[in-house]
Amino acid sequence: MRVAALYDIHGNVPALEAALADVARADVDAVVIGGDVVAGPWPTETYALLEALDLPTTWVRGNADRELLGEGGRAPAEVVEWVRAQLDHAAIEKLANDPLTATLEIDDLGPVLFCHATPRDASEIRTAISPDERWAEVLDGVAEGVVVCGHTHVQFDRAAAGKRIVNAGSIGMPYEDEPGAYWALLGPGVEHRRSTYDVAAMRAAVAETGYPSEWPEASAQEATEYFESIAYD
Repeated sequence: MRVAALYDIHGNVPALEAALADVARADVDAVVIGGDVVAGPWPTETYALLEALDLPTTWVRGNADRELLGEGGRAPAEVVEWVRAQLDHAAIEKLANDPLTATLEIDDLGPVLFCHATPRDASEIRTAISPDERWAEVLDGVAEGVVVCGHTHVQFDRAAAGKRIVNAGSIGMPYEDEPGAYWALLGPGVEHRRSTYDVAAMRAAVAETGYPSEWPEASAQEATEYFESIAYD
């Protein structure tokens, strides 16, 4: 069993297309869509690409997916409303009500739990530098030995609370030191992957979509330190 973990796509179709091309070459058996799928400049196109995948696909819910119901969150209201307006009701309901977690048996890793942020909350923040005791809080009761998450858009692989914690990174809006679409390949081990594409052209094209927000960027260290500073507010 080999699984591609595609997280935090954020409606970035050029990034998703690049990652899917590499996934096709990786000979995977299944795909996990790790949440925050459509909150970006090409929501309809992103959703259609993923719905058309010819592979077993498991979806877990992200915070931005739930925000499509208008339940609040960190995203500006105008961004949420713009994304909502691009999607039909069925897509919104599906994304907002996907399960919080999913578990798959993966070669060499055993049962692996997939969640967006933490197993108990799709909005909670934990990072590569969060103290072990902070991870222990959110992993209490988790039986799986490996937990795959996203949410902070920075890849990492660390141990805490007796678990291996893998952040798959972000396809569409990574905070990393090199441009690309970041994802993870699991089975038999864990590989962090980066798919390259024309990021400058993507940024130029965003302006033509009407998407009402600037496209952010930050280094892995900057993002990690920022998220850690607000993790326990």
